[in-house]
Amino acid sequence: MKWKDFFYFSRGQRIGILILLVLIVLTFALDIFFLRRLKPPPESNGEAFLREALEFRASLENYDSIMEVTRQQRYKERYAKRNTSYTWPNASHRKAYQLFGFDPNTIDSAGLLRLGLTPRMASSLLKYRSKGGSFRNKEDFGKIYGIPAQKKEELMPYIEIDPSRKQIRKDEGPKEDISIELNAADTTQLMRVRGIGRSYARSIVGYRKRLGGFVSVEQLREIYGMRPENYERIAPQCRVDLSLLQPIKVNTASVSRLRQHPYLNFYQAKAIYELRRERGRLQDIDELGNLEEFTTESLTKIKPYLSFE
Repeated sequence: MKWKDFFYFSRGQRIGILILLVLIVLTFALDIFFLRRLKPPPESNGEAFLREALEFRASLENYDSIMEVTRQQRYKERYAKRNTSYTWPNASHRKAYQLFGFDPNTIDSAGLLRLGLTPRMASSLLKYRSKGGSFRNKEDFGKIYGIPAQKKEELMPYIEIDPSRKQIRKDEGPKEDISIELNAADTTQLMRVRGIGRSYARSIVGYRKRLGGFVSVEQLREIYGMRPENYERIAPQCRVDLSLLQPIKVNTASVSRLRQHPYLNFYQAKAIYELRRERGRLQDIDELGNLEEFTTESLTKIKPYLSFE
C-alpha cells in the first residue's frame, strides 16, 4: 500500500491507524527504557551475588554459634540447679544435722535423717537392707547407690559395725545355712535363707509364677533388683526340681496366655498362635524354628516352658 492510499481511508480508519502506530512506538520505547534500567552494572558479573552469599553464610554461622553458647549456658544452669540441691558440708549446713556413731545394719530412718541424709538416700539404704543386704565392714557402706561420695566420706569415721552381731529382722525369722527348693518354697521358707528378705522372697515367688517354675538357680539373676553380691550369697543355698515345672500348653493357649511368659513378647506369641491356626496342631518346638520372630537363643530359653501335648 502506497502512502497516498492512506487518504482513501475514511476519517475513522485513519485515526485508528495513527493510534496503532503510536502504541507500537511507545512499546519499543518502554522496552528500551526498562532494559537499560534492569541491566546489571558492569561490576555485577557474579561478584556481588557471591559477596552477598558469603555474608549470608557468615551470618548463619554467627547465629549457630550464638545458639550453641545459649544451649550450653542453659544446660549448665540446669545442671547446677540439679546438683546444688544437696551440698556437703559447710559450717551453716552442719547445724541442720548431727554426726554420731551408728551401725548401718540397725539404724532407722529417723537416725539417717539426723545424720544429714535426705529421705531418698535413707530410703535407698533401707531398701538395700530389706532385700537381704547387710554391712560387714565400713567399705560395704560405700556400695550404697544414691548417696554422694562426699557424704559417704563424711560418715565413714562414724560407722560402728559389730561383727559378732547377727542382723535378724523380726519378720524374717532366723537365718540358716540350708538348701531351699525354689519351685516349692513359699515366702516364709525363702526368708530362712541368708540374703533373702521379705522383698526378695516376694519377688522370687512372683517371678516363679510368671515363668511356670525355675529350670536353673541362675534365673535368680533375672529378678529385678537382684544384686550380684546377693546372688552369690543366695545361690549356694538353692536348688530346683524340674518335675515341678508348669509349662504352657501350646496347642490350646491364647495369645494373651503365651504373652504372659517373661521369655515371649507379643510378636512371638502371635506368631505361635497363627502357626497353630495354619497347621491345626504343633508337634514340637522345631516347628517354631522357621518363624522369623525366634532366634536359636530365644528358642533354647523358652523350650522347657512349652508343652506340645
